[in-house]
Amino acid sequence: MRMRRDHILLLLVAVMALAGCAKMGQPDGGWFDETPPHVIATSPADQSTNVHSRRINILFDEYIRLDNASEKVVISPPQIETPDIKSGGNRISVNIKDTLMPSTTYTIDFSDAISDNNEGNPLGNYTYSFSTGDHIDTLEVAGYVVEAENMEPIKGILVGLYANLEDSAFTTQPMLRVARTDSRGRFVIKGVAPGEYRIYALQDADANYMFSQKSEKLAFSRDIIIPSSMPDIRQDTIWSDSLHIKSIDRVGYTHFLPDNIVLRAFTEEQTDRFLIKTERTDPARLTFYFSYGDSLLPQIHGLNFNEQDAFILESSEHRDTLSYWLRDTLLINQDTLSMEVTFMSTDTLGILSQKTDTLEFLAKTPYERRMKDLQKEREKWEKEQEKNKKKGKKYQTEMPVEPLALKIQLVGDMMPDSYFSFLSSTPILTADTSLIHLYTKVDTIKVNKPYILAERTIMADSLLPAARRLYVLRPDSVGNLWTPGTSYTLELDSAAFTDIYGNVSKAERKVINVKKEEDYTSIVFHVTRSEDVPYVGQLLSNSDNVVRQTISDTGDLTFNYVKTGEYYFRCFADRNGNGQWDTGEYASDRQAETVWYYPEKLECKAKWPVEKSWTPTTIADRLKPSAITKQKPDQKKKIKNQNMERARRLGIIYIPKNH
Repeated sequence: MRMRRDHILLLLVAVMALAGCAKMGQPDGGWFDETPPHVIATSPADQSTNVHSRRINILFDEYIRLDNASEKVVISPPQIETPDIKSGGNRISVNIKDTLMPSTTYTIDFSDAISDNNEGNPLGNYTYSFSTGDHIDTLEVAGYVVEAENMEPIKGILVGLYANLEDSAFTTQPMLRVARTDSRGRFVIKGVAPGEYRIYALQDADANYMFSQKSEKLAFSRDIIIPSSMPDIRQDTIWSDSLHIKSIDRVGYTHFLPDNIVLRAFTEEQTDRFLIKTERTDPARLTFYFSYGDSLLPQIHGLNFNEQDAFILESSEHRDTLSYWLRDTLLINQDTLSMEVTFMSTDTLGILSQKTDTLEFLAKTPYERRMKDLQKEREKWEKEQEKNKKKGKKYQTEMPVEPLALKIQLVGDMMPDSYFSFLSSTPILTADTSLIHLYTKVDTIKVNKPYILAERTIMADSLLPAARRLYVLRPDSVGNLWTPGTSYTLELDSAAFTDIYGNVSKAERKVINVKKEEDYTSIVFHVTRSEDVPYVGQLLSNSDNVVRQTISDTGDLTFNYVKTGEYYFRCFADRNGNGQWDTGEYASDRQAETVWYYPEKLECKAKWPVEKSWTPTTIADRLKPSAITKQKPDQKKKIKNQNMERARRLGIIYIPKNH
């Protein structure tokens, strides 16, 4: 008996020890549920035929959540009147308000909107279907929608089919069958009947399932879609645990085609012209902001001033922003300028016609306030000079004049093919090259170097003089390149630049050192062109930002003097030869200019030239390197990560439930 009691005592101690160890190794409340909810019943039954009820009920094996049904749940054919979709407890009810069409397959695609109520485990891409006729249409069409400009996947855009193959259908009729893209930009349109279709993508701003506003992002294809299916085999991997594969099974399934459509979406250029706003943040400048530019500039008639010879004009590249600099200081000091302005504007019929408005430009800071502020500054300066005088320190008798605000900067790093820029805060009247000096040192001797100083002004094709605020300076050498491994000194004497108000720049000095040629490398891409147009090549950073750009009529795209580092590359077919990417237009059947990304990262080392031959292709699921793709696929719910972390802390192997 005593031996038996000892055994029991030892057993209790062992159990307590194990419990203590387990407690130390279990810092949380236990494992999280990873099982998604399951459908256990539907009414009418899923894939029923000859259905006439517009109310659908779906029952689950646990309490569920329905997330953002208005955006995620898509019904085909599309519903003009918004259906009533509700969830409560373990049930979802759908009340279709549109009249059901005869002999039509209906699909309700819930995407990833359904998850369990406790842990948020998603059910996945669940679709319910029924037919008002005697059969269910089961064909599917799938693919991807990306931004035409940068190949970014577009999440949540509408994709639809038309049986009407006319171009006008997209602008006059709602889509026949629809789906929305997921976070990868992928769409699957289900319940499709045999036949021929055209396919479109649309960010449907007004929910009418057709392209009706120029501001709506769209994509279109001229290909005729013929859905089909065939038996196929896929490989399913069965895991014995989180690290080891148990078996790879060959499983038969129905393969629906096409499943690799790529739609490149774009927003058309805004061509409707209207005046957005006007402002006078600077007393000397009046600025007009238009939605779109026009070759005819506004006609200004002053109501409380004489507009003759009153302005110098500064225009943006597309003439959608126009700044009128006042030449007369009397007008600058006038707080309110009233004028009658006639300009080209789009009327209600979309036609450009003349429109006349009466406008007032008020100075942001009134003249009286500006004068008071100047007086305060003068009084402060005089007090400081008086203090210096009393203390026997150096002092001034005349308050110095504020110099012309001139920014001197390098455009990019100091590389052999870079240049200096001079940007003035006000229009320049004169740039005196006798007061601008460029030197190098040869054996400690200062040597003058020739240079080219050029103004960068967008001429507005107007009788008004153009405002010159930007100048660039390059060495006057072969190819206008700085000599590698050379040190330069740029010196500006006082008054090298003078603005239209008589303000002058101050003396400045800049020292620049150009790296040696062996500190750089070069990159050459031999691109096989599919279009007989110039190609623009762009080196990209890890953030998908353009670092360098070049253009070629042959497809040989060369980048010289490239710094060491990691880069990516893309190119586009520059159909109009303007050196920039251009969007498309549906009415004129013009696609956006085609962009391709090189699939691999470029590792650039000094003195190691990179040369690549490349034939750009469109592979649906590899349109852009994932490392620089900003629209990432939605991450799985946190449950698996939480369980993996718990297993790591307990020192055990984690086996996900789907293995």
